[in-house]
Amino acid sequence: MVALDVSPAPSGTEPAPGPARKDAREDGRMDGRMRLVLVVLLVAQFMLAVDFSILNVALPVIGEGLGFTLGGLQWIGTAFALAAAGFTLLFGRVADLVGRRRIFLGGMAVLGVASLAGGLATGPEMLMGARVAQGLATAAVTPAGLSLLTSAFPEGPLRDRALGLNGALMSAGFTTGAVLGGVLTDLLSWRWAFFVNVPVALAVLLVAPAVIKESRPAVRPRLDVPGAVTVTGGLLALVYGLTAAGEDGWTAPAVLVALAAAAVLLTAFPFVERRSSAPLVPVRVLRRRTVVWGNLAGLVAFATETSLVFLMTLHLQDVLGFSPLAAGLSFGVLGAGTVLGGLFAPRFIGRFSARTALVAGGALQAVATLSLTALGDERSMYGLLLAGTFAGGVGNMLAIVGFMVTATSGLPDSEQGMATGIATMTQQVGITLGAPVMSAVVVTATTLPGGIARAVLVNAALVLAAALASALFLRRGPQQDGR
Repeated sequence: MVALDVSPAPSGTEPAPGPARKDAREDGRMDGRMRLVLVVLLVAQFMLAVDFSILNVALPVIGEGLGFTLGGLQWIGTAFALAAAGFTLLFGRVADLVGRRRIFLGGMAVLGVASLAGGLATGPEMLMGARVAQGLATAAVTPAGLSLLTSAFPEGPLRDRALGLNGALMSAGFTTGAVLGGVLTDLLSWRWAFFVNVPVALAVLLVAPAVIKESRPAVRPRLDVPGAVTVTGGLLALVYGLTAAGEDGWTAPAVLVALAAAAVLLTAFPFVERRSSAPLVPVRVLRRRTVVWGNLAGLVAFATETSLVFLMTLHLQDVLGFSPLAAGLSFGVLGAGTVLGGLFAPRFIGRFSARTALVAGGALQAVATLSLTALGDERSMYGLLLAGTFAGGVGNMLAIVGFMVTATSGLPDSEQGMATGIATMTQQVGITLGAPVMSAVVVTATTLPGGIARAVLVNAALVLAAALASALFLRRGPQQDGR
């Protein structure tokens, strides 16, 4: 039996591909090390996805147990979202500079400690601190883990397969979190929604150092502090404004100030980068069509599917009168569709292209979403809801994997942390953006069923527009020169 060499690569070097890696490149199959790396990284990403949704069902119980006010309860989710979205691009670039494995392991350690603290919380302040720490850990682990994944697998079928599995498990994690949160809260306590992270984080911390090699540049450039402050401040203002808009309305003074600040800071970011000798995101990257249009398609994919879940939850509970448990179980078919889409996407991309996956996935999602405008207010159309969300889930995940492949292709391994940081930022902002926008559309109608139907129509139109933009502005083929 041939033993695997799991010793760390020398500091300051990119790990060189050995004979097994070369064979894997040639025949398109994963070697033993690749499988181990993939398992460790997918377990971590699955746990992070579970963490996004596991507290949703438990929020009312947490509020009663720790004495949260009704207005303060929303900040359990908002505090996490602010930290996770606001700092993800910064941590993605830091991972490129100081070592992806180091940031990945450090983030997992913080996540484990923060989850333990959240489960032991005795008051709102302690819980909120734990949620902020969980968000920061997610902002570090997600881009670092994704960049470790993309740099471990050569661009092409192997990377496409790894990203497809990552997308499938990420979606399964969102669905699992919603169900697991309800089960743990009912059978044990809401505290187990936090505690469940601890053994998983510990297992990853024990295994990962022996499996994942470090990667960082031989010469460490200076961190672009002005760029980091500008983009992080802009993202924090954007996420806060979007979240507050869902609660206070789009015309609230705090919302307008936050969104205006976000617009100013994010608009200024490219100009700041032009003046930097070591930019957080080089201007040439910001000009790449794969980065611009790939991330735009990804933003729409995440915003529309997460907001569709919000709309269908309103339909199931407030229109059809389903219980929260029955409504949650109904989304199991959506989860199955996204898992199927994630498993199917690598083969589709290998046969066609990532661009075609974005277009075809968006088109399928748009048609499936459009069919949901016929739901009405009768339970007899429940089958249409299940079929529409299943098909839409397949299309959505096909588009998401196409987005990840597109947004990270053609860039060297040394910039994969930055590329995955941008992609993760897109994901976080999309998840935050969807529900407030669709809520604003719903309230424009005189009845709830009419408002939901109108929002679903807007949702489908956005998906179709993103698919058309991908078809028009993304060149064929995996490589893009950015011109």
